[in-house]
Order: sequence, then structure tokens, then C-alpha cells
Amino acid sequence: MVSLSPMRLEDAVAHLAGEDAELVRWLSGGPGTLPGVEAYIRRTIAQWAAGGPKLAFGIRTGEGLAGTIDVDLALPGLQPGEANLAYGLYPAFRGRGIATRAVQLACRYLCDRGDVDRAVIRTHPDNVASAAVAERAGFVPAPARRAGDGTVFRVHVLDIGEAAP
Repeated sequence: MVSLSPMRLEDAVAHLAGEDAELVRWLSGGPGTLPGVEAYIRRTIAQWAAGGPKLAFGIRTGEGLAGTIDVDLALPGLQPGEANLAYGLYPAFRGRGIATRAVQLACRYLCDRGDVDRAVIRTHPDNVASAAVAERAGFVPAPARRAGDGTVFRVHVLDIGEAAP
């Protein structure tokens, strides 16, 4: 079973233990440290208390913390009513459908919020695995988008009304 819940300070050690070159390459931009991860989690806790705009979930299974998925309601380049999803799994949890289920659950969360019409997943053109997760979760390809730093991302979208249960 896969579930989502806000990140907690006690997740810091498990997050660091699960971090690998793939997570660093696609999500964090550099290897984590315990103080850095704890500071990040404190910021996510504050975001939850404020209602966003960036909400970080821990992806959880019966085996523990499997990765993270962020819901960003104010990422530059989003259209009104869109939310961006970014996710990563620790190596031991990859290839088991967990990321796909986590994306579906994040979309269900957005549907329940009632203020988001479309979920967006942006992936680097070289990140084939993340694009495959988006497609397995029911997202459809959309025109590429350029980030503020000039990076062109492949884009997949899902109308929230079509989110899987």
C-alpha cells in the first residue's frame, strides 16, 4: 500500500539514506546533509501550516519512507489553476509502481482541494523514467515549456477531474 503524508523531521535520516545519484541529478542539485535536509523539512512544515504554495509529501509504504512528491501551486511558468508535481523514489522502491501510485494520490489530493484544474509534470528530456511514470499515471504529453534558466522541459498534463481514485 502506498500513502502520502507531509514530511516530518524524523524523515531526514531515511531521506538521506535513500538519496542516490539519480535523486541528486534530477531533484536536489547536490548531495544532501543532515542539517540541510532538516532545514528543508522545517520549510516544508511551515509551507503546510501556511497552505502552500509548495507542499511536500513523503511517499510511504509498509516498508517506510520510499521517496517524496512535491505539489507546487506557484511554480513560475504555471498557468492559472495548474499545479506542478515533482517526485523521486529511493533506489530500493523503484520499478514497483510506487511512483505512479504516488502521482495518482497527489492528483486526488488536488481534486479534493478544489482549487486546481490541471496537474503538470515537467521532466528533463533525458529523464525517461519520470516521463514514463507520468504516462502510466494517465498524464498526456503537452507542448514543452522553458524554465526561467532556459532549460526546456518535456511536459505532461492531467485534468484533475480525470484523476484516478
